[in-house]
Amino acid sequence: MRNLPRVLLALAMLSPVVLHADQVATKFEKEIEQTLELDFLISLPDDYESDEKKSWPLMVFLHGAGERGTDLSKVAIHGPPMKAAAGETFPFLLASPQCPEGEWWTEQPVMELIDYLEKKYRVDPDRIYLTGLSMGGYGTWHFATLAPEKFAAIAPICGGGIPYKMRYIEDLPVWAFHGDQDTAVPVEETTRLIEELKRRGNESAKMTIYPGVGHNSWVQAYNTSELYDWLLSHSRDS
Repeated sequence: MRNLPRVLLALAMLSPVVLHADQVATKFEKEIEQTLELDFLISLPDDYESDEKKSWPLMVFLHGAGERGTDLSKVAIHGPPMKAAAGETFPFLLASPQCPEGEWWTEQPVMELIDYLEKKYRVDPDRIYLTGLSMGGYGTWHFATLAPEKFAAIAPICGGGIPYKMRYIEDLPVWAFHGDQDTAVPVEETTRLIEELKRRGNESAKMTIYPGVGHNSWVQAYNTSELYDWLLSHSRDS
């Protein structure tokens, strides 16, 4: 008898929904205006100004949770913008936006920023790359699945995402990185996504797992010159 309420509940859930004859299918629609804002650092190639007709690859870097706020200098304490601040130059444009305090990359207008960058600078639309670490790694997976047609390749580091959304990037080149001793974001957050991509036939999806490395796997990842070569080897028109 103790199981009876559960049985009745199950039957109720299976009952068909009956619409009254006077119900009408319709929708709500309202036009609104919204101002989008996102501060960012930009680094241009040394010879960007020498050829006004040349278009360039674009790398967008998404920082981690600790770099949120209004101080743009915090964005340059890790990864490619740190290298740029130290004087290193890249053969691509590097854009590094800053997420406001208390917010997440899923809430920010990253795609709108990329559209702006394409209009403001001479960006090759077929060679746009997305990378990020920790919260930015999650953001990399998120925006790639949101607009897979926009990116030529992505490199998420110590991030994660939703396995069923991998269906949207079955053809997108992915190189993910993680430390196997990461206690902030478990390495399984990366392995399960790469395994799902491979199950779906994405032969270009791969990962590098650093043994004995904790959450700061981005140090080794962004010091890997092959990563930049790998990203630049991909183009959406190839």
